[in-house]
Amino acid sequence: MMFIHALADVQSKNIGMNTKVWQFSVVLGDAVIGRNCNINAQVFIENDVVIGDNVTVKSGVQVWDGTRIEDNVFIGPNVTFTNDVMPRSKQYPERFLGITIKKGASIGANATVLPGITIGENSMVGAGSVVTKDVADNAIVVGNPAKKIRCLA
Repeated sequence: MMFIHALADVQSKNIGMNTKVWQFSVVLGDAVIGRNCNINAQVFIENDVVIGDNVTVKSGVQVWDGTRIEDNVFIGPNVTFTNDVMPRSKQYPERFLGITIKKGASIGANATVLPGITIGENSMVGAGSVVTKDVADNAIVVGNPAKKIRCLA
């Protein structure tokens, strides 16, 4: 059984068992969300998005087309994902660059992740960091631009 708050706008039928989607969230029709996820209030998820199992997306996050989030990922409040390298009003790229977040990764509150980035398995992005380059597996990165300060394993 899944829980969709009465004040959420969930158009997708591709949502796994035991997932919760809270108030004022929007999930577009082609999005895929796995089992046992927690999509907090005021989250927006576009069509070309795949979210794995056991993922937490905290409030104030927008997940744009091309984003792939693997299992057991934590996304903190107000994390900002981007998918357009040269954004201009009413001018769209041929394709959007996606972001990939590998299993077990955690992204701290208010971090910004630029287009085309991969965040490695079990890595951690510190709160407020600006991720401009791929993050290696098991790395902890902080700052602007985010730099590796140590490894978890």
